Amino acid sequence: MLEVTWLLFVVASLVLIVTPGQDMILVMSRSIAQGPAAGVATAAGVSVGLVGHTVLATLGLGAILRASEWLFLALKLVGAAYLVYLGSQLLRTRSHEFAVSAGAPRSLWRLFFDGALSNVSNPKIAVFYFAFLPQFVLPGAAHPTLSVFTLGLVFAGLTFLVKGPVGLGAGLLSGWLRSRPRVLVWLYRFSGTVLVGLGLKLAFERRA
Repeated sequence: MLEVTWLLFVVASLVLIVTPGQDMILVMSRSIAQGPAAGVATAAGVSVGLVGHTVLATLGLGAILRASEWLFLALKLVGAAYLVYLGSQLLRTRSHEFAVSAGAPRSLWRLFFDGALSNVSNPKIAVFYFAFLPQFVLPGAAHPTLSVFTLGLVFAGLTFLVKGPVGLGAGLLSGWLRSRPRVLVWLYRFSGTVLVGLGLKLAFERRA
């Protein structure tokens, strides 16, 4: 049985996934420009891109675990600092322009590819995965590498469960957000608080 803190992981993941960012804007823009199917195809591509990051994170973390327990500890501390940094950036948000551009029409396969490429080629997501996933593996877990891999796959699945419906209803959602900028600002602040809290939890976590 995997030794992970599932409830905390799912709650934290959902909070972060619903926070509008590069991937959310891409999904919404394609849906508004070409219809719901285009948004869903883009969301599927984004989720597959996360699977690619999952593999990379698992291989990297596995190598570090095999090399040195101290290196893994150092990685978690760096990850904690990175999460606090991301959270502080969100907390300082004052306003946000939810820009949605149409772009030229594309096939569903091209939209899927664009979503995957946009995600895989984003180095910030790779760093985020290294910082985010390990903290939900319990100290002294028998199979930490497998746990990280499973968490990454679950995160990718949750991403599609959230962003797929966003693609279906993107027109309504984008209009609602643009007419209520304060709601978006508070969403960013709430997400920033979650990230800072996770970073502090990771930094001061007691280890076996």
